[in-house]
Amino acid sequence: MHLFYTPDILASPDLPEEEAGHCLRVLRLGTGDEVTLTDGKGCFYRAVISAATGKRCQVKVLEKMPQEPFWKGHLHLAMAPTKNMDRVEWFAEKATEIGFDELSFLNCRFSERKVIKTERVDKIVVSAMKQSLKARKPAVNEMTGFTQFMEREFPSQRFICHCYDGEKPLLKDVLVPGGDAVVLVGPEGDFSREEVELAESKGFRPVSLGRSRLRTETAALVAVHLMNLANS
Repeated sequence: MHLFYTPDILASPDLPEEEAGHCLRVLRLGTGDEVTLTDGKGCFYRAVISAATGKRCQVKVLEKMPQEPFWKGHLHLAMAPTKNMDRVEWFAEKATEIGFDELSFLNCRFSERKVIKTERVDKIVVSAMKQSLKARKPAVNEMTGFTQFMEREFPSQRFICHCYDGEKPLLKDVLVPGGDAVVLVGPEGDFSREEVELAESKGFRPVSLGRSRLRTETAALVAVHLMNLANS
C-alpha cells in the first residue's frame, strides 16, 4: 500500500512536492495508478493519479475513509530535548508508531539544548505515521520556556516525572482510561526544584515510571506507551 501525506487534499488535488517526488521518481507511479492518501486528521482517501508532469502529481479522490482512532482521549507528551538530536528523533519516530497526539519541547533550567528544529522532527513524525499506517499525525510544537508552558490550559490528568524524593505513584496506576492526559519529562539534569514546585502549583501530580533510572528519551517513550495502553 502506497500511503502519502496530503494535509490539504480537500482544498487541492496536488500532492505536496516531497510526496510527489517520492511517488513519481522513487516509486515510479504514473497516471492511472491507485494510491492511498492520509490528511493526518483521521481520514484515509482512496485516489487515482490523474496527472503526472515533471515534479507535479495530481490525484482524483475516489473515496473518503474516516478512521476510528486507535486510542481514546488526547495524549500529550512535553519533554526537554536531549543534547543529542538523534535521541529526540528516535523518540519522535517510536512514539508516533505507538500512538499519541501532541509533542511539546520544553526549555528548562537544566536543559542542555536550547534550540530545536521542529521541521526535521515533523518530517520524521510524518514518515513514522505513514510507515505505521496511521491516519492521525501528532502535532509537533515549537520549543517554549517551562514557565510559559505552565500558562497553558491542561486537562485534569496532568503529571510530572522527576527524580526528587517524595511520594510518587507509578504513572500506570493513576492514569484514568479514556481521558485526556499530559505528561512532563525533564532534561538529563532533571527539572529544577522550582520548576517542580511551579508544576505542582498548577495541578501537576509527581509520578514515577519505575525503579530504573531512565534517559530522557526512554522516559518519554515509556510515558507515551503507558498513556496509549491506558486509553486503548
